[in-house]
Amino acid sequence: MTSPTQVLKSVGPKLVPFFKTVAIYFVLFIPVERPSLFAMLIKCLPIVSLIFFVLLHGMSLGDEYTFSRRILTGLLFSCLGDALLVWPHYFMHGMAAFGVAQVMYTAAFGFKPLNATLGAVLYLLCASAVVLLMPGLQKVLVAGVPLYSILLMTMVWRAMARVQFFEELWTWTKLCSCAGGILFAVSDALIGFHHFHIPIPHSQALIMITYYAAQLGIALSVVDSKASYNKAQADALAGKAGTKIRRAIPLQ
Repeated sequence: MTSPTQVLKSVGPKLVPFFKTVAIYFVLFIPVERPSLFAMLIKCLPIVSLIFFVLLHGMSLGDEYTFSRRILTGLLFSCLGDALLVWPHYFMHGMAAFGVAQVMYTAAFGFKPLNATLGAVLYLLCASAVVLLMPGLQKVLVAGVPLYSILLMTMVWRAMARVQFFEELWTWTKLCSCAGGILFAVSDALIGFHHFHIPIPHSQALIMITYYAAQLGIALSVVDSKASYNKAQADALAGKAGTKIRRAIPLQ
């Protein structure tokens, strides 16, 4: 097993651009009321840094990089969503881009193990939040916000379900994606309640801190994805070999 020190030495330098660009965003801290191309650039740079972080961990069309490709695609659509949301009249377009990102993250995390109980609890919380927001929604958002909320909560469900503490099938990267999914929901909940329910003090700072932390957690999940795939393939081959051997042994 790789030690925390080895992980830090391997991953840390690749995350320096991300932390630098996040620092630049909060130092400049351009108010959302002043949309511009420069504000868009500053907002998107941390996600662009995470895109390069994922690429640095390897990328190809092989099956071993399926997980990484889906996370990468999610980050690309997230970056597009960030750019669109700088201008209020593109809110629906930005939400659609983030909807695609949630679908890609969900596809990466998969549906095994299912943990239907967790899903039911999360969807119930999601429905409760949407009910609170509905009076403040108008036109296409009446359908758009509930739909996006379902996509978001599905992603959170799948990110959390990957962590199986009691069966010792969790890794630090799965914990990161779990935390990332939860923080993504927190960030989007802040956006929803601030815009459609009641203004939240320091909303921009709270939204962006949780958002960048969420994307960082999700991006970190690619670090051992290739090794996990290779291990799963090796275990599957070993299982098939064992089955063939048992079938070949004549019954006494």
